[in-house]
Amino acid sequence: MTICTSRIIHVSIDRDWREVCDFASVLENFQRWAAGLGRRFERSGEEWMAEDPDGRPIRIRLSQPNDFGVLDHIVFVAKVETHNAVRVVPNGTGAEVMFVLL
Repeated sequence: MTICTSRIIHVSIDRDWREVCDFASVLENFQRWAAGLGRRFERSGEEWMAEDPDGRPIRIRLSQPNDFGVLDHIVFVAKVETHNAVRVVPNGTGAEVMFVLL
């Protein structure tokens, strides 16, 4: 079994955590907060199709909407499947967004 090196990337945002979660959960907004993921996002059934920064086709599957601030998503590039954990949690009157980078 291999364990990847991980790093948690986080940012504090001066907005209610539910607003942040609502904004970040809309894939059309990914280009504004996850610019490195890809471009030309297009819905394809329950998934999204896009191009990665190198122009390769990618598929993206988002977690179901929930009340817990979970914005996990799976990215498929070629035959590689990457699970991405994203959380939005209350931080006082604002929000903390955390992304686990593996």
